[in-house]
Amino acid sequence: VQLVESGGGLVQAGGSLRLSCVASGRTFSGYMMGWFRRAPGKEREFVAAITWRADFIYYEESVRGRFTISRDNARNTVYLQMNNLNAEDTAVYYCTASDTWILRTPSTYKYWGQGTQVTVSS
Repeated sequence: VQLVESGGGLVQAGGSLRLSCVASGRTFSGYMMGWFRRAPGKEREFVAAITWRADFIYYEESVRGRFTISRDNARNTVYLQMNNLNAEDTAVYYCTASDTWILRTPSTYKYWGQGTQVTVSS
């Protein structure tokens, strides 16, 4: 099973990036897909999650209104559109999959990608 993220990079404050995560190796039918991030010197932090049918979507408060999570089940892909980025968004972003409804606890997520670096310059 693999989750492979892409789309990270260096962007100026106020700019945008779109992260993608392609899943392979098994069907993720019924799985909730999410994004976490880890900033330097900090714990891994929940960012956003989306259920299989996209009927429930959740965001961490600091990204609400700026980030949008979406998924394309036919392509086994989940996206994170990030707008109006600021320096506090600088982190390694991880794609993850869970068969539970527990959002903010990393240990409840079954599969993880290797991470993609997002750096926002101020």
